[in-house]
Amino acid sequence: MGMLSLREQLQKQLELLPEDVLNEVADFTAFILARRQITVAYRDWSDAQWHEFALGQFVRETDEDVEYTLDDAEEVFSV
Repeated sequence: MGMLSLREQLQKQLELLPEDVLNEVADFTAFILARRQITVAYRDWSDAQWHEFALGQFVRETDEDVEYTLDDAEEVFSV
């Protein structure tokens, strides 16, 4: 591994990734943490970290995005 630890190498690689790939890495990391039941100390997060996380979750694109039309709404709420 040379002079850099694995964590340092990963950190450098993460800094080079475009945002969409970084979101995939974050999703995969969350999956691994959940599968291994590893908790993250969210209570130690700063307001800026929570803001960044919330914004990332809000604007991320998924293959499961569903688009609704006005006709869909009328169908559900018509009397």
